[in-house]
Amino acid sequence: MTKSATEAPQVSTGIEGLDAILAGGLATNRVFLFEGSPGTGKTTAALSFLIEGAARGETTLYVTLSETEAELREGAANHGWDLNGVDIFELTPPEALLDEQQQQSLLYSSDLELGETTRLIFKAFERLKPSRVVIDSLSEIRLLAQSSLRYRRQVLALKHYFAKHGATVLLLDDLTADSPDKTVHSVAHGVLRLEELAPEYGAERRRLRIIKYRGRKFRGGYHDFTIKTGGLEVYPRLVSAEHKTSFDRHQLSSGVEGLDELLGGGLERGSSALILGPAGTGKSLLTLCFAMSAIRRGERTALFVFDEELGFLFARTRHLGMDLQALVDKGDLLIEQIDAAELSPGEFSARVRNCVEKHQVRTIVIDSLNGYQAAMPEEHYLLLHMHELLQFLNRQGANTFLTVAQHGLVGDMKSPVDVTYLADTVLLLRYFEARGSVRRAVSVIKKRGGQHEKTIREYQIGDEGISVGPPLTEFQGILRGVPDFVGPQHGLIGAAK
Repeated sequence: MTKSATEAPQVSTGIEGLDAILAGGLATNRVFLFEGSPGTGKTTAALSFLIEGAARGETTLYVTLSETEAELREGAANHGWDLNGVDIFELTPPEALLDEQQQQSLLYSSDLELGETTRLIFKAFERLKPSRVVIDSLSEIRLLAQSSLRYRRQVLALKHYFAKHGATVLLLDDLTADSPDKTVHSVAHGVLRLEELAPEYGAERRRLRIIKYRGRKFRGGYHDFTIKTGGLEVYPRLVSAEHKTSFDRHQLSSGVEGLDELLGGGLERGSSALILGPAGTGKSLLTLCFAMSAIRRGERTALFVFDEELGFLFARTRHLGMDLQALVDKGDLLIEQIDAAELSPGEFSARVRNCVEKHQVRTIVIDSLNGYQAAMPEEHYLLLHMHELLQFLNRQGANTFLTVAQHGLVGDMKSPVDVTYLADTVLLLRYFEARGSVRRAVSVIKKRGGQHEKTIREYQIGDEGISVGPPLTEFQGILRGVPDFVGPQHGLIGAAK
């Protein structure tokens, strides 16, 4: 890439996430193509581009060949936008075309009509001399051209005209042609494609990709986005390698003495921990122990809940001595109830990243990965999303806690998603039988950051949270997944000495 290309002036699209993907915005005095099927958000993106220009004092022009001005203004009003600074030129077909007696006249042949359309566009431009122009849509020009050669020549004529007069132009294409036409791809300075995907259940997913951008380094691949009141919200694909920071990797306490001993003193700053276990073993509660310990250290914590209703979570943890509502009210704890069927992986990563970068959160709890995976069954690269997210959090010095519920209660239990290789520490929770009662045991099966106990410890959930007992050594059936305690009874929590 040449130095002059790198330093070419740019203009903002008015969409923060899209500007980040484009490495700053759109090069000035160039023609860009935004293409996508109807409903993907092209018009919304184009209006954001013009409104941004109007806010900067620039003259802007929207040339519409398909929608009426009233429809455009109504759509903008739905986003809370005022188009008073945007000039709209509604290019409607001549009235004679609607007269049956005139439709066969040579006066309005496609050749003359295409020339008249172009002349009217140039006339509107010369009247306003705008610096930003949107032409919506190319499908109308393609139909008038009737051949690929004439269509290409027409687009080239538009490009050269606008380049000579110093305007940044967006051409919108709704891809409604019978066969794909890549003519404009070779003519445009940059090409952006917007797509809408319809999963079998849940809300539609939208994503975009930069197909081409001459002389400019951009962020490649697909990026999720949503259309909300106020315009497009784009979530640039997370690349963890771009977010390295330096921090002290000291050990952090869980606030539970026996658990810290099991972990060899605690967990290292900037690491991730995975808590595995069947239903009812206390995985969520264990993550909350670390969260509460972080809050006591003066750190902010964020909890992303996929599975449990927040009202029920607040009620049951209050009985365990944790007033989560009070912590939320003070601002020490951020809690988000994730509506799994409405969320894309990119948007979820953006929410987590926002907590770390804008709210200085240093402890993240994701409960659970089962809900995360179930929410997005048609997403084939969830583990890659999670890998980048965990690496990003680690490099920011944040501690991440994830829970995974295993199928079954005893025996050969399996996890629906295997992320044990991604986590730095893995804690395994199990039920075991001793003297005719069912109890709970915890062990550490992996810890990258240092030494840990190889033993199994019993733990109990009581009115004051979790308590962890001393190591228990006399177990049978551990590898089968059915730990059976055969040692002396006085080694158990609460047993008579």
